[in-house]
Amino acid sequence: MATTTLLQRHAGEGETIAEAIRDCLDYGKDPEKTERGKYISAYECDPATVADEFLLAKASYAAMTGREQKKENDVLCYQIRQSFYPGEITPKEANRIGYELAMRWTKGRHAFIVTTHTDKQHIHCHIYYNSTTLDCTRKFR
Repeated sequence: MATTTLLQRHAGEGETIAEAIRDCLDYGKDPEKTERGKYISAYECDPATVADEFLLAKASYAAMTGREQKKENDVLCYQIRQSFYPGEITPKEANRIGYELAMRWTKGRHAFIVTTHTDKQHIHCHIYYNSTTLDCTRKFR
């Protein structure tokens, strides 16, 4: 049985929005944790350029809607952490389940990346999804 946690990512004090997004995504994509990227999957984004794609969607949202939030209040992306008991699941299965969870949670309206970490005894996934919808007209709620 998996445990799941939902987190919001904001830019910290002295941190740009781009740095905040890149930092969390780079942690998730860490080659040492994902067996050199073997256990990374994505929806409507490329894992190699996901940070730039998330940033572009945010800029498009601001341009299209005329709405911008204060940096400290803006949810840049959301992270779902999904952890499994040791020996409960394979990394491939965990990544598939993480992908299915992300698709159901976002209803296919948000780009996301699923990174499955195998560096601990318990296999766990980091699911990052953009707070901005794919059509850049709304934010996740």
